[in-house]
Amino acid sequence: MAKGDWEGSSKDISQDKKLAKKHKMSFSDWEKSPMDKKHDKQKSMKGLKAGGPTSMDRKKFGKNMSRAMNQKSSGRGR
Repeated sequence: MAKGDWEGSSKDISQDKKLAKKHKMSFSDWEKSPMDKKHDKQKSMKGLKAGGPTSMDRKKFGKNMSRAMNQKSSGRGR
C-alpha cells in the first residue's frame, strides 16, 4: 500500500478520529500534528506509545542486555 493509498482511506480516517479523541484534539488539529504524520508513515496505530527495546535489539543483544540498554541513565542513583 503506497502512501497515497493509505492517506484518506476509510481505515486511516477511522483511526485518525480515534487517535484525535485519545489525544484530546479536534480532527482538523490532529491532521496537522506531527503525530498524524508518524501515524500515516507507519500506516497503523501501533508504535505511538512510549518506546521500549526493539526486536532488533532483542535479537542482537538478548533480553536482559536490550532492557538494560533502554534505560534512561546507566549510573546508579541518578
